Amino acid sequence: MAFFTLVLILVSALWIYAMRRQPERDNAGRQEKAWIIGGGIILPSVSILVLLLVSIPVGNLMSTLPTAADDALQIRVTAHQWWWQIDYPGGDAENTLATSQNIVHMPADVPVHLYLTSADVIHSFWVPRLAGKLDMIPGRINELQIQADEPGIYRGVCAEFCGLAHASMRFEVHVHSREDFARWLADAQRQQSGNAQSRAEDMEDIPGE
Repeated sequence: MAFFTLVLILVSALWIYAMRRQPERDNAGRQEKAWIIGGGIILPSVSILVLLLVSIPVGNLMSTLPTAADDALQIRVTAHQWWWQIDYPGGDAENTLATSQNIVHMPADVPVHLYLTSADVIHSFWVPRLAGKLDMIPGRINELQIQADEPGIYRGVCAEFCGLAHASMRFEVHVHSREDFARWLADAQRQQSGNAQSRAEDMEDIPGE
C-alpha cells in the first residue's frame, strides 16, 4: 500500500510540475521527448519491476508446500450446492475411511494434500489463514497443499458465486494434535462402519429385496 501511495505522489508531483513549467521554445521539443520517454517508458518499467520484485516472493510463500506425496495426509473435498463433503484420506474415492460435512479435520504440523472437486457448479475453496483460494470445477480435480502449525479452528468460505445460498457456503477447518486427530478418525471410521452395517441390515429386512 505504501508503494502505491508513493507512486501516486510521484506521478502527481510530475504532473503539477509539467503543468506549471514554462520551457523555452528552443528546448520545448527536446523536453517533450524527455517527458514522453521518462513518463511513458522509464516510470512504468520501474514500477512493474518493483511490483515483480515484491510479488514473486509473496507468491512463492502462498504456493503449495514442496512436500512429497508420501508425507502428506490426503483429503478429498467435494463442494455441493450448498454444503461441503470431506472424505478421509480421500485420494481415491474407494479408499475413504470416514466422511464429514462442512468441517475439515486435520492434524497440526502435518502437510495435508487436498483433492478439490465439485458435484454441480464451480465453487472455490478458501481458508484465508492457511492458503490461497482454488477453484473447484465439476469433472476435474485440483490439488492444494496446506499445513497448520498449531491446533485451532480456521474458518473458510466458498469464494466463487455458486447460487442463491452462496452466502451460506461456509465451512471450518478443525486442526487437532496428532493424537486427537487419530482418535477422531478412528471414532468417525467406527461410526461410519456401524451406519453402513445398519443400512445393510435394513435392506435385508425389506420384503422382496
